[in-house]
Amino acid sequence: MLTAGEVAGLIVAMAWAILVCFLIVVLVRLARLLTETTKMVSELSERVVPLLEDVTTAVGETNRQLVAVEAITRDVKQVSGHVAKVSDVTQNLVTGPLIKLAALTHGVRRALGARRSGRSVPRALERRRR
Repeated sequence: MLTAGEVAGLIVAMAWAILVCFLIVVLVRLARLLTETTKMVSELSERVVPLLEDVTTAVGETNRQLVAVEAITRDVKQVSGHVAKVSDVTQNLVTGPLIKLAALTHGVRRALGARRSGRSVPRALERRRR
């Protein structure tokens, strides 16, 4: 028969063997995980490099288009400023004489109306001033 020390040693040896087997399984799975991760990273880098090149091209083209849009915007701003100036000049040239003509026409109509009704023009004007 086995002594108590030999039984204890056998139990410890069995526990140690089970622990080593468990650690071997864990290490094998970890090695597989690392291998798969390495494959995925290499595949991802193969796909990302062309995408980054495409993004770089797109950003360059966008910047080029923005420069063109900026030039167009500057020209539109300049043209709208010129249109505003022309509009102001046209308004001053047209509305000033039109207002004067309308006032003259109104005065002539009032004078003719006052003359037809038999009132003198100065009295009609005096009545209006009150």
